[in-house]
Amino acid sequence: MLAPLLFVWPVSIAITHYFANTVAAYPYDQSLREHVNVVTRQIKFVDGKPVVNLPLSARAILRADEVDSVYFHVITRQGQRIVGDPELPMPDDPATLVGELGEIQFRDTEIGGQDLRVAYSIMGDPAVAKDRWLIVEVGETLEKRSQLANKIIASVILPQFVIIPLAVVLVWFGLSQGLRPLTWLRERIEARPEDDLSPIPNRRVPEELRPLIDAFNAMMERVQRNLEVQTRFIADAAHQLRTPLAGLKAQVQLALRENDAEQVRHALGQIDISVDRASHLVNQLLALARAEGVTGDADLVVVDLNQLLKECASEWVFAALDKQIDLGFEDAGEPVAVRGYPFWLRELINNLLDNALRYTPAHGRVTCRMRRELGEGSGSDRAVLEVEDNGIGIRPEECELVFERFYRSEEVTGGVVDSKGSGLGLPIVREIAALHDATASLVPNPLEKGTVAAVSFPLYHPPEEPAPPSPIMAGLA
Repeated sequence: MLAPLLFVWPVSIAITHYFANTVAAYPYDQSLREHVNVVTRQIKFVDGKPVVNLPLSARAILRADEVDSVYFHVITRQGQRIVGDPELPMPDDPATLVGELGEIQFRDTEIGGQDLRVAYSIMGDPAVAKDRWLIVEVGETLEKRSQLANKIIASVILPQFVIIPLAVVLVWFGLSQGLRPLTWLRERIEARPEDDLSPIPNRRVPEELRPLIDAFNAMMERVQRNLEVQTRFIADAAHQLRTPLAGLKAQVQLALRENDAEQVRHALGQIDISVDRASHLVNQLLALARAEGVTGDADLVVVDLNQLLKECASEWVFAALDKQIDLGFEDAGEPVAVRGYPFWLRELINNLLDNALRYTPAHGRVTCRMRRELGEGSGSDRAVLEVEDNGIGIRPEECELVFERFYRSEEVTGGVVDSKGSGLGLPIVREIAALHDATASLVPNPLEKGTVAAVSFPLYHPPEEPAPPSPIMAGLA
């Protein structure tokens, strides 16, 4: 803060000097006006000729100043002096001096190397031609003005020699006290362990710093959440990739030992299957990690879920034909709007369809549909997406367990169907549903063997436009 203070000080002195000279000049200019009026009152026009009657008393008034020298003269418009002091410099061109009759103006000049302030007035008679009017001038040196200006400047500047150092001390003290909470905050952050991402308490910080602490804590919370996602991903990847990689290694070693081309071909086929399983597992792990890391609603848009489900179902037709499964779509008959992330909604639908096709034997049936559920209160309407199959089914006690990572139903682990699933499809579905304030569930098919996977979304209603004013109210407006 010293730099701006040291810069402002000379600026303050310059401004003070200017205003001090202006203030000091005003009363002495008024005095010059009175001197001009004294001389003007002694001039008369008789028969068109000027008559100057300036007694000694009037001259004594002009000479009464003990500090400055006062000069006067009366001249014609042509520059001829009628009476007065010859030392007073003539105007450059008396005929061009501006001013109305009787109006007092000022000009600045020099006399003997000293600055001189001159007040002048044009004296005349309306009955006399203007070129015969007179100019009355009274000049005064500036010593009294300088003395008064110096006193004003000193009265302002001298206290600043006390005020400025005092301000410096007060600013230093105030800033040191005001920044003490920042020092405390810095020490608290520096003393934290590297793995401590807990919120910083804001009880001892000033009101102005609390928004900063809150923003910092929110950032630390996001970092903590991202670290947890990364930690879970690393743990899941290390745990789940170990088995397929070990199997892949075994198949490679077996192929290297075989001399029979048919056996080598079989081993390569198993390697291909293992690579597909590992690739699927990695993709599922990455999808789950990305879904857990999504924050904010900047990319939320209104999506027609009925149309999106129809498009996704059409993309799985060939996969269903390869497994000889009847894949059907029941149209809602109207748009079903929800607010969401189109990419993640497509991922959710694809995981539901992939899960249904994996666990439905050949010649089975998978049906996906959209329907509306009307709630009782405002904003309680729901859009329900369902994928129904007649596959291996699920026991009621497993309906929640299947949403846990890597959980495999006993129907799958017992060999009822040969599935390449990783146990991550439904956890991804639930994670994406949570992003959209939706709920995901999996229940046994009530009509036959199989399951029904359902995701219930809040139905989007566009904001209502304000009703136009009635003609009566419009007339009043």
